[in-house]
Amino acid sequence: MPMSPLIAIHTAAALAAVVLGPLALWARKGRQQRPRLHRAFGYAWVTLMLAAAVSAIFIRDYGLPNIAGYTPIHLLVPITLLGLFGAFRHLAQGNIDGHRKTMQCLYLGACVVAGGFTLLPGRYLGKLVLGQWMGLI
Repeated sequence: MPMSPLIAIHTAAALAAVVLGPLALWARKGRQQRPRLHRAFGYAWVTLMLAAAVSAIFIRDYGLPNIAGYTPIHLLVPITLLGLFGAFRHLAQGNIDGHRKTMQCLYLGACVVAGGFTLLPGRYLGKLVLGQWMGLI
């Protein structure tokens, strides 16, 4: 099955977000903080997360248990959007600790956990990665 442009956009945005997320978090850690880098990587990460979340709305899977083509992983779309809104609300209120915790949880949930779910054997990316690279499917 060829990769559609929509899935390619979603995959590229998600993979780039997985890479940029730790850089944004790292830029504010330790003794030497890098606020400009943190802000640049942070805005890039948020943009990529928005692109991944919005594109996911239009990706349907009728092969797995679903409702109108939406599978349980689609629940991460509103969670991601609400998390991003909450993180910026914390920032606007001066609640830096709340912003940090929200962004860390969002990275772990929306990038790491969701990324793990996409590699399950029955999903498109799981078939692609496991089938071609590992010869398992």
